[in-house]
Amino acid sequence: MQASNIKPISYLKRHTAEVVSSVSDAGPVVITQNGEARAIVVDVKSYERMQNALLLLKMITQSQESIRRGRWKTHETVAAELRKRLSR
Repeated sequence: MQASNIKPISYLKRHTAEVVSSVSDAGPVVITQNGEARAIVVDVKSYERMQNALLLLKMITQSQESIRRGRWKTHETVAAELRKRLSR
């Protein structure tokens, strides 16, 4: 994180439009309050990518847990079950 991307909350209050328009080009902006990081302003695309990445990691973790517990099926079994459902 570059020092130029760290701003006090007073700067955000005075330059909100500038901060919002710069986040896609300059990356996330850390907002500080009383010298401590309190919030991060990030563009929507980056936020959505982070949310998708977190969802993928959660799915991987859940899958690993299912495998560990022995709750899995082969591709062939799933395909056969789907064919059976579709033929009804």
